[in-house]
Amino acid sequence: MKHTQTTKLTAFALGLLYAAIAVGVSAQSWGPRTLPQLKAEAQRRSDGMLPPVDHVKPADMREALAQINSLEPDEWAKAFIAIGDRYMVQAEQALKLNSDQAAQPFKHAWEVYNAARWPTENSIQKKLAYEKALLAFEQYGKLISPPVEVVRFPFEGKQVVAYLRLPKDVRPSPLIFTISGLDTRKEDMVVINDLFLKNGIGIFAIDQPGTGQSPVKIDVGSERVFSAALDFLQTRNDVDAKRIVVRGQSWAGYWAAIMGYTEKDRIRGTVVHGVGIHEYFSPEWQSKGLSTQEYLFDLLPARSAVYGVKTREEFLAYGPRMSLLTQGYLDKPSAPMLLINGLKDTQQPIDDLFLLMSRGDPKDVWMNPAGGHMGRSPKWSAPEITQKVVFPWVQKKLQP
Repeated sequence: MKHTQTTKLTAFALGLLYAAIAVGVSAQSWGPRTLPQLKAEAQRRSDGMLPPVDHVKPADMREALAQINSLEPDEWAKAFIAIGDRYMVQAEQALKLNSDQAAQPFKHAWEVYNAARWPTENSIQKKLAYEKALLAFEQYGKLISPPVEVVRFPFEGKQVVAYLRLPKDVRPSPLIFTISGLDTRKEDMVVINDLFLKNGIGIFAIDQPGTGQSPVKIDVGSERVFSAALDFLQTRNDVDAKRIVVRGQSWAGYWAAIMGYTEKDRIRGTVVHGVGIHEYFSPEWQSKGLSTQEYLFDLLPARSAVYGVKTREEFLAYGPRMSLLTQGYLDKPSAPMLLINGLKDTQQPIDDLFLLMSRGDPKDVWMNPAGGHMGRSPKWSAPEITQKVVFPWVQKKLQP
């Protein structure tokens, strides 16, 4: 696979396998791009500060890509790990001299390790990258203001690890309860919402089932881990458990929606930011959606990992039971909901937003006609949507 022509043939062959037969999803797929295409797109996104590599410095991206000569996941991971290790050395040296100056290199180390393990920890080196990312992030979280508290609570004989970050001088603090998506992790969620902290709203961040440190895979009923999290938050004297709004982004919009029904009496509202509700789970949509150009690479392995299945055939058969329509939720009473997405989303069907808004209680909707996944477009970046759409709605719902 080191030869360029062989690499292209391998990627092409795997693309045909995706379209025609069931394939093992534990192996690297890198669809829908060839290696040269992937390198060009990854660099373009880093240069433009676009997800999922928006926090990787362009020079670091260029250096890492120069070391990648095959489509194997371990080669991708190792190239970024080497750069992350360098930042860790800088951070540890700075920590000995001045803790304030150590925060940034720890942050850069976490960001690069996070790119190394993306989108899912499906190889030895990617698992190592995630372990390193957690260590770097924990150090970074201690040094920023307000700091990130690592919290743990029991769940069905296991332990849930989450994060809590509270604003200064607001006790008990209202919260935005954030759930990570398919390829993001709770670490991303707890440090990208400073706007809430500056306005007296704390952040609770948790991995969705099947990702990160979650103790469960995605299945019908997996939302019970979030109910356990609400139970835990009620034990905290520094948290106002009667003023909580849930936000799920991308895949996690599903969990935000379901919590709107199952926890309607314990939350003030829920932001369904990215909407996979019914059609998303159909084999027909998934077969088409796996080739989306919006996703950088490895969409099938990432989506399969959250279910814990091994083949494309198993993946397509698994999803339909997750439909909220099939489970009978859509006509039930719910907490207030804000639905957000883009008309041109190729990762989640916009029809699911229309379905959710047309059933049950009235809902607030923000849809970008020119937007792709989660409503993003050149005129509406992710931070702008948070600032101008999500934050005002959340702030209003959390009023005393």
